[in-house]
Amino acid sequence: MNKALMSLLALILAIQLSGYSAAVMAAGYTQTRYPIVLAHGMFGFDSIAGINYWYGIPRALQRDGAQVFVTQVSALNSSEQRGEQLLAQVEDILAITGAEKVNLIGHSHGGQSVRYVAAVMPQRVASVTTVGSPVKGSAAADLGLMALALPVVGDALQPVVTSVLEGLGWLIGFAAGEPLPQNALDSLNSLSSAGTTDFNLRFPQGVPVTSCGEGAYESNGVKQFSWSGVNTGVTHFFDPSSYAMVLTKLAFNEQNDGLVGRCSSHFGQVLRDDYPMDHLDEVNQLFGLAYVFSTNPKTVYRQHANRLRNLGL
Repeated sequence: MNKALMSLLALILAIQLSGYSAAVMAAGYTQTRYPIVLAHGMFGFDSIAGINYWYGIPRALQRDGAQVFVTQVSALNSSEQRGEQLLAQVEDILAITGAEKVNLIGHSHGGQSVRYVAAVMPQRVASVTTVGSPVKGSAAADLGLMALALPVVGDALQPVVTSVLEGLGWLIGFAAGEPLPQNALDSLNSLSSAGTTDFNLRFPQGVPVTSCGEGAYESNGVKQFSWSGVNTGVTHFFDPSSYAMVLTKLAFNEQNDGLVGRCSSHFGQVLRDDYPMDHLDEVNQLFGLAYVFSTNPKTVYRQHANRLRNLGL
């Protein structure tokens, strides 16, 4: 065998071994020590007709080793009620898996849910991550409550609007196989500036003490993180929700993702607060139609799982 052929074979073998090594590394990239538990936001669900609220994200995490559980709580309810519902599911997950702890990730109102669980039983929680969560309230919720409180108009509209919203929430739960109780006013109050202030007084872990700073990176042994997006316009031409988010962003006097202000989303260690994503892009909706010039949402979750893995969580 001549030297040229031997060199070629050696090169091919090196490439194959390199590919094998990369595959082995990728296989454990998202393999956290503790299970990852995902908690949805307002009008959220676990799965309806095979479509997940966290569109494609659980599979992207599981592909390289993560154990992932998607939870279901009331689409509309107070932070405490949703937190209690999530707590029961986390206890079930711990019992089923035999894990000592879980890594909690909550989107939007789900951020309050995971914070509640971590505050109630910190010894069973390794980390809490909030995604686009109104830690210090949402201007959209404030405006909604103001509209429902208007004299005469509010009196006439409030029972109609709340009934419609709660009916929609119940239908979402029914379609997802879990028709839970709904309370639209409690949901809006919990997401308002006043409601989140009250919640933060009772559950201050990870809440920044300044208007746009970071919170404690760790509380009671629980690592704390957050990340969020900034709506820079229509993120995808074929995504109808993107157009709606362009309108809702006008309710704010600061950069926001369409429903949550940039500074309001800060909790614990702020990993990033300016991804070019709107509120639904943060969970890869609708149907994965994300902004082409932004980091793919699935990649952000995979990177975070790897971060947790490297921390031994």
